Amino acid sequence: MRYRALTILGGAVALAACSASGQSKPASASDAPAPQAETPYASTYQAYPSAETLIIPVSVFDGAGGGWDNGWVHMKDGKIAAVGGPTSRPPEVDNVVDGTGKVVTPGIIDIHSHLGDYPTPSVQAHADGNEATSPTTPEVWAEHSIWPQDPGFSRAMANGGITSLQILPGSANLMGGRTVTLKNVPSRTVQGMKFPGAPHGMKMACGENPKRVYGGKGRMPSTRMGNFAVNRQTWIDAQQYADGDRKNRDLANETLAGVLDGEIQIHNHCYRADEMALVIDMAKEFGYTVSTFHHAVESYKIGDLLRENDVCSAVWADWYGFKMESYDGIPENAALIQQAGACVVIHSDDENGIQRLNQEAAKAQAAGKRIGIDISDADVISWITLNAAKAMGIDDQTGSLTAGKMADVVLWNGDPLSVYSRPEKVWVDGALLYDANDPKRRPVSDFELGQPGEGDVK
Repeated sequence: MRYRALTILGGAVALAACSASGQSKPASASDAPAPQAETPYASTYQAYPSAETLIIPVSVFDGAGGGWDNGWVHMKDGKIAAVGGPTSRPPEVDNVVDGTGKVVTPGIIDIHSHLGDYPTPSVQAHADGNEATSPTTPEVWAEHSIWPQDPGFSRAMANGGITSLQILPGSANLMGGRTVTLKNVPSRTVQGMKFPGAPHGMKMACGENPKRVYGGKGRMPSTRMGNFAVNRQTWIDAQQYADGDRKNRDLANETLAGVLDGEIQIHNHCYRADEMALVIDMAKEFGYTVSTFHHAVESYKIGDLLRENDVCSAVWADWYGFKMESYDGIPENAALIQQAGACVVIHSDDENGIQRLNQEAAKAQAAGKRIGIDISDADVISWITLNAAKAMGIDDQTGSLTAGKMADVVLWNGDPLSVYSRPEKVWVDGALLYDANDPKRRPVSDFELGQPGEGDVK
């Protein structure tokens, strides 16, 4: 049998020279100190070596609604050190990147991905995203199905500038399990990709999927009212666990108690406006909050309700009509949510869409403009950076070009909202992990290094 290198050897070994100062790569994730027992499966992420870098002159979108030309971005010690405009004085730095005619943004963040735990066209065997054996499975964790060698990770960086992403379980179940947030870096283990300090989420699902999956098995729920009945009874049981001594461990109730304690966020797959309103009421009944409705094709109908309850909508630009609950989706959805003052996030839910979230955001912006809603380019960039970070609970660390935050940065070869532009360079925590002009800085999965030829030993 022909053995091939691990993902980490496919691209990360080449990154050992990432630092202009010639530093070597830090110890791998599996070599990192063991986490404390009270934090199971804790992050062992270590940033790759970085060099102090100044990008100048360059057009800047800071992710927080600001944008200007003839600016500069200074990265140092893996952090954003400073960001300046045309009248501010940049620091003197040896490693200068010429940004003439280019645009810099924060790293792009996908709030809804299944990379690593759903099949991709080249890896059909890794369909591990749905534990469709019970309508409520809060005990499962998406990270325990993630395959770090999925070639989608490197494609997402190279084509879409993705530096962070949230992996969720599927939507077969009312309660699908815990989500996990990752840094988009090569690693041999999922712990080596886990975003340090990011809260867990819990995936929930409304509507057609749970009632179809379990109704088809002749069990509850088979209707929308059955969906809510099962949800409510599960929350009642979780409250009793949370109010007890919790001495006898129960994995499902540990997750649900974490939600009730405010430590775990709810990310709810939900299409119809009426169901989103009911979910908000159910959250109030049991004392938890909903971070984000995902897919949310009818959010435009209840933008004021979403704003008042501080709930984000993670939406596509123009996916609709592929099942009954998506028939009232409209391309103007994101623009109307923005006009209502609610939080907009553009997501992918797709291994190809994650490679062009910038273009999807631009399409949603254009749909709004056609009905008279003008949204600035700077605000649209926030849909795929800071708003996503906020909804995932990591906006204190990433999502904008703010001094002190992680230096997760993309240099685009043109307007990032143009179909003709793509990432030229991508930094994660200040480390240059992708450079379109340098083959040594193009991390790839082992599965993209070629397959055995006819003469190879099988």
